[in-house]
Amino acid sequence: MKSINISFIALLLLLFSACQKEDFADAYADPSKIAETSPERQFTGMLVAGQDYIVPNYRNYFVTLRITLNPWTQSIGWINTPNQYVPGSSGVEDVWYNYYDVLAQYREFQKVWETTDPTRQDKLEIFNLAAAAFMYGETQRMVDLFGTIPFSDAGMLSTNSGDYANSYASFDDGKDIYTFMLNELKSIADALSTLEVEPAFQSIFAAQDFVNNGSVDLWTRYVNSLRLRMLTRVSESAEFSGRASSEIAEILSNPTKYPVVESNDQNIMIDIYDVSTPINSKGFDQGINSSGWDGDDAPKKMIDFLKDSGDPRLRVLFEPGTQAGGEYTGLDPMLTGSDQQAQVNAGMIAFYNRTTTSRNQFFPGVMINASEVSFLKAEYYLKNGDDATAKAAYEAGIRQSIDFYYYVNSISNDGISGTPAPATEDEITALLAADGVSWDSAGSTDEKLTLIAYQKWVHFNIIQPYQNWAELRRLDVPSLSFWQDNSSTQTLPPMRWTIPGNEITYNGDNYQAIQSEDKLDNPLFWDVR
Repeated sequence: MKSINISFIALLLLLFSACQKEDFADAYADPSKIAETSPERQFTGMLVAGQDYIVPNYRNYFVTLRITLNPWTQSIGWINTPNQYVPGSSGVEDVWYNYYDVLAQYREFQKVWETTDPTRQDKLEIFNLAAAAFMYGETQRMVDLFGTIPFSDAGMLSTNSGDYANSYASFDDGKDIYTFMLNELKSIADALSTLEVEPAFQSIFAAQDFVNNGSVDLWTRYVNSLRLRMLTRVSESAEFSGRASSEIAEILSNPTKYPVVESNDQNIMIDIYDVSTPINSKGFDQGINSSGWDGDDAPKKMIDFLKDSGDPRLRVLFEPGTQAGGEYTGLDPMLTGSDQQAQVNAGMIAFYNRTTTSRNQFFPGVMINASEVSFLKAEYYLKNGDDATAKAAYEAGIRQSIDFYYYVNSISNDGISGTPAPATEDEITALLAADGVSWDSAGSTDEKLTLIAYQKWVHFNIIQPYQNWAELRRLDVPSLSFWQDNSSTQTLPPMRWTIPGNEITYNGDNYQAIQSEDKLDNPLFWDVR
C-alpha cells in the first residue's frame, strides 16, 4: 500500500545478501562488535531489534499469542485446558527480552547521538525524532501489558560502560511513563510539523528506514496517530481525561499541523518486499497453523457476528472447516475440552484463511493503520456529541478494514485458499445497515460505542493482538463468556501480565518496590470501567 523506495530496497537486499540475520542483529545488539557506529546505523539496528514483534513471526504467535492474548480476546477458538489463563513464562519472557533489546539499541542511539557534532545533528534530526517515536510505540505496548516496568533508567549498560552493578533499573509507574511519552510525542509532533530535511540526508534516511521508507510525512502521521491511540487509551482515567479531550481536539482540528493516518495508502507498517531477506512473514504459518496446536481455529462469537451481519470479511479472514460442507462454524468456548476437540478433529471448525494470513509470507507488520485511526476518531466525536462526524468515521473504518484484508490477500505468495469474491458496494451497503452494525439503529451513546468496539475487535483480530487485548480490557466490549477453570487459582483471563521470573531474580531489590501490585487480576491504571 505504501510505494516502494527503490534505493532503499536495493541497499537492503545488498546488505542482507552479504550477511545472515543473526550476523546483522548481533552486530547491532552489541555495538562493541563493530569498529564504528553512527546514528544512522543505530537507528536501523533498533528497527531490526523490534521487527520480530511487528512482522508476524513464529515465536510471537506460537509461543506467546497462541496461549495468551489470542484466546483471551476470542480472536481464535481454543481447546479448554487447565491453567489456560496463566501466561506462559516462556512467551512472556520473549516479549520482555525483546523489548529490552530494542530499548538497549535506543539507548545506544542516544549515546551516539550525544557525541555527534551539533551541525550534523541538525541535518540528521529526522533520525532522532523517528527513533524516539518508534521506541515510544514499543513502550506503550509494554506498559499496557505489565503496567509498571523499568524504563527511565533501563537499557543503560553500555552508557554505564558495562557496569552491571549500577545498571539495574528501578520500575516506573505506568501513569508516569504515559505522561512522559505523551509530553515527548507532542514535542516530536511539533518539531516534525516544521522539519525540513536536506535532499542528501533525506536519501540517507530513506536507505536506513524500512518502516516508512524515509517518508517524513508517514512518520509525522505515525506520531500523531500514536498520540491519538494513547490519549484514547487513558481518556477515562481521572488523571488524563482532561488532557486527552483537549489534545485529541487539537490533533483532529488541525490536520495540517498534526496529520494522522487517513487512508490505507498511509498505513504505518513494515512491508515485505522480498521473502529471501530476513524481513518476511515465513514464521506466520507455523505460528498459527502448526498441525495439532489449534492456533488458527475460528472463534464462535466472531464467526457468528460476521455471518449475522453478512460481512464480506468472513470469506477473506476465514475458511470453512474441511468437512463442514462450506459452512462457517466457530469453536464454542463454553464446551468441554473433549467436545471441542471432537469438533476440531471432525473438520467442522472454520479456521483463518491461509492465503490471507498463515501462508502469506508477504503479510506486513502492522503498527497503526487507517481503520484503527477511524475508529478512534469515531469514539472521540461520539463522546463529544458530533454524531454525524462519528458515524462517518465509523463507517470509513469498516470500509478501510475490508479494503485492508482484501489487499493483504491479494499480495499473498500462496493461493491455497483460492481467491475470495471481491466485496461489492451492495454488500458493504447492506453490512452498514445490518443489525449489530447499523449506526442509525443504535439508540444511545453506549450502544454506538459498542458498535465501534465490535468493529475494532473484528479488525484487530489476530493481526493487532496487543491492541486488541488492551481495547477489550478498556471498553469491556464485546462481552465474552469463558469456561471457568476451577482447577487453577486463575479461573478466568487476567487483567495484566506479571513480571517475568528472571527479572525478579536479577533485579530483585527494585522489584520489591512494586511486588504488591504485580498481580494478574490487578487492573491497569487506564482500565477503570
